Amino acid sequence: MPEPLNPTPELSTNGVGPWVGDLPEEPFYDPELLERGDTRNVIDRYRYWKMEAIVADLDETRNPFHVAIENWQHDMNIGSIVRSANAFGADTVHIIGRKRWNKRGAMVTDRYQHVLYHPDVAAFVAWAHGESLPIIAIDNLPGSVIMETFEFPSRCVLLFGQEGPGLSPEAVAAGDSLVEISQFGSTRSMNASAAAAVTMHAWILQHRF
Repeated sequence: MPEPLNPTPELSTNGVGPWVGDLPEEPFYDPELLERGDTRNVIDRYRYWKMEAIVADLDETRNPFHVAIENWQHDMNIGSIVRSANAFGADTVHIIGRKRWNKRGAMVTDRYQHVLYHPDVAAFVAWAHGESLPIIAIDNLPGSVIMETFEFPSRCVLLFGQEGPGLSPEAVAAGDSLVEISQFGSTRSMNASAAAAVTMHAWILQHRF
């Protein structure tokens, strides 16, 4: 197998080398990847596939939950949340506030994940109501319901705030439900990207298993 190509943000694993044997004829294969190898961070099923073909295939099986993130500060966690949303098959990620965000933590998964932008909480809420999607706000605030006892709707939006301040007052008010993750240590809160991953997995446990 040839040596891996020069590292780029997308070349996160050694991947596979050039295709060996007769070249496949299916239209979803990428001729360039077949020729030079595929070192992208994708599961084996999608090796050598065109990016558009991967997105189209994912669209057939995406879960009906969405993920929304407030973006008022320079939060390094957003990229990691997008990556987790891709891993758990979220329908769409919604960025509320600033359109720019640090994509390094996404490890290029944003290319395969639908991402929508909303200028403020009001615009996001209008969109969610238009889609008849309940908003599940996630934060450890007074009046919240413990996640382990909460029944997530099949179709919903999981709404997360910024690292540190958490959800803005507008976002809390917009939530149809307010849910928190049980904690048993001394810290007041957990990392925002970790909380998002835990929440998405809780949805998976209820609706996929």
